[in-house]
Amino acid sequence: MSERNEALKQYIQPGRRIHLVGIGGVSMRPLGLVLQGMGVIVTGSDMNSSVSTDELIAHGIRVAIGHRAENIQGAECVIRTAAAHNDNPEIQAARAAGIPIFERAQAWGVIMQQYRHAICFSGTHGKTTATSMMTHILMAAQWDPTVMIGGYLPMLHAGHRVGHGDTIIMESCEYCDSFLNFYPTLAVVLNIEEDHLDYFKDLKAIENSFHQFAQLATDRVIANGDDANTVEALEGLDYISFGFGPQNRIRPENVSQDYRRFDVVCDGQVYCHLELQVLGRHNVLNALAAAAAAWALKVPGEAVARGLATFGGADRRLQFKGTYNGALVYDDYAHHPGELAATIEAVRSMGGKRLVMAFQPHTYTRTHALFQDFIRELRKPDVLILAEIYAARERNDLGISSKDLQARIPGSCYCRTLPEVTEKLRALVRPGDVVITVGAGDIYRAGDALLK
Repeated sequence: MSERNEALKQYIQPGRRIHLVGIGGVSMRPLGLVLQGMGVIVTGSDMNSSVSTDELIAHGIRVAIGHRAENIQGAECVIRTAAAHNDNPEIQAARAAGIPIFERAQAWGVIMQQYRHAICFSGTHGKTTATSMMTHILMAAQWDPTVMIGGYLPMLHAGHRVGHGDTIIMESCEYCDSFLNFYPTLAVVLNIEEDHLDYFKDLKAIENSFHQFAQLATDRVIANGDDANTVEALEGLDYISFGFGPQNRIRPENVSQDYRRFDVVCDGQVYCHLELQVLGRHNVLNALAAAAAAWALKVPGEAVARGLATFGGADRRLQFKGTYNGALVYDDYAHHPGELAATIEAVRSMGGKRLVMAFQPHTYTRTHALFQDFIRELRKPDVLILAEIYAARERNDLGISSKDLQARIPGSCYCRTLPEVTEKLRALVRPGDVVITVGAGDIYRAGDALLK
């Protein structure tokens, strides 16, 4: 992969022209803005206009709505999102014209080589939250980092930041081995579970990918010593471990019952005392990972405490949206059984008479591959509404539906459309309930409509 990255380097130069296919995507939009900040002449296209494309246009980037061959005119190379396949007309036109085509992850890999510190957060769960926490810490420490997060961080009013310091913080995804294009100086592994089984053969293949990712780190590796899959994946490698267990170098002590207050102990010494705004045991682990990275970089513990005290959560991560009929309404991005378990545990800690969940599965392959695990977790809410599966990048070649889940979960109900989900919530919600819309698709719209 490094040969392709080296080939891309010649195009990421001031005055060169690069076209981004799918420029409105969650990591394509900041890529376009970062490239523009480096002096590259950027154009792009996306299937639909959105807040993202509006922002790019406001920054002077020419964005075409709809994918057409003529959109690549004048481009010296093309960078595409993972959703842009070879049958995309712009990809076809670039191939016919002999214009080099690169992947989004390759571009980020080239960019991060220009920084002294490249901090990459990986893992099946928690990447957005831990990357956001690290951003808060380094902003408090006045490091002026460049940031790429797979979600919206209120402090940045965006999911990215173009800094002027010597540090870049990157959310790093394993899907399609994309993080193997990166050049981390410090690699963080939060946890490893079965996921993205439309690409990976099995858990062993996923662990092998994370092992290769950790090997890329030129300075340090930080990893969850409580997570058996992570420990197995990193066997033979030297890393700083974090977690609750006594075997870890970075541990929480004096943890409050609601998991929001604790000391971070590094190699037996108290590094800092944290008071978090976010709930859940899983967020203690996310905070430990970010604190461990800061400790390895010799950031003062006081800056870690200050930074995390102001972190109220990333967008769509157990985000409070409002009240309806005396019930609290939240939204969460969880789309894997492990994430559902952590979210449900955190919501239960709030109290509330009932947990009312509206869940939208994300992708047919994930729903099919982890079907029994989804059933186990989705039986936990008091009231469950199932929206139809969000297709994302996929076609339903498996013939699976949320109705299949509904048939296995007593008392649950199925809604074909999001307006039906909203109407069902209106009919069911009682004062004192905690209501949460859950999923990586557009299920949040059902909650927003409820609150209107």
